[in-house]
Amino acid sequence: MRTIYSREMQGYFFTPIGYVFIGIFLLLSSVFFGVGNLTERSGNILFLLRNMSYLWMLLCPVLTMKLVAGERQAHTDQLLYSSPCSLSGVITGKFFAACTVLLAAIVLSFVYPALVAIYGKLYLTETLVGYLGFLLTGCTFIALDIFVSCFAKSVVTSAIMCFGVNLMVWFFDVIALAAKGTVIADFFVFLSPYQRFTPFTLGQLSWANLLYGFLICAIMIFLSIRVLDARRWSEA
Repeated sequence: MRTIYSREMQGYFFTPIGYVFIGIFLLLSSVFFGVGNLTERSGNILFLLRNMSYLWMLLCPVLTMKLVAGERQAHTDQLLYSSPCSLSGVITGKFFAACTVLLAAIVLSFVYPALVAIYGKLYLTETLVGYLGFLLTGCTFIALDIFVSCFAKSVVTSAIMCFGVNLMVWFFDVIALAAKGTVIADFFVFLSPYQRFTPFTLGQLSWANLLYGFLICAIMIFLSIRVLDARRWSEA
């Protein structure tokens, strides 16, 4: 896994992908901070994180589009299948590499609460809880997009498919609102990562929602391994 992790990290930062992801994230989050905090003279970082969380469905496909589909397009996937590293090591290495880049972008965004602390009042504990949920939501989208990417034959197709699935996940909240008070609404609220992120935006450390995020990541990684394992034998 360590070898795959190092390989993917080099791929992110020896090519523009990692820099593009971080640059676009900081650009858009700066707009959110400027409009929602600076112009309103608000120190509410949790509200900022709530708005910034929607960036994950737009940007996570940038991180995941080459992880699996890129190998298949370049015909290097068979080399991975026959390498000493297990498929579980391959997928988890790729997952943790993408999460590391995402974490780097989040760390750079600490400048926003730092500015609030300098010129106003920052509630540190609540802010850290919000960032924890923010990170977990991003990792959830990465795991989901890696799984989706397993079905794509090219990088472009992977990006389109991942964005489409992420958009469908965003519609979970819309469906839940439209079907409010029904079993259908409860079902989509249960599945929605944004609903799971809501307690964190209130400064509440929710162990149930932390467990949900870890389980979704684990399930998506497991399913990705199974899909690639089935393809390895079908193409052997």
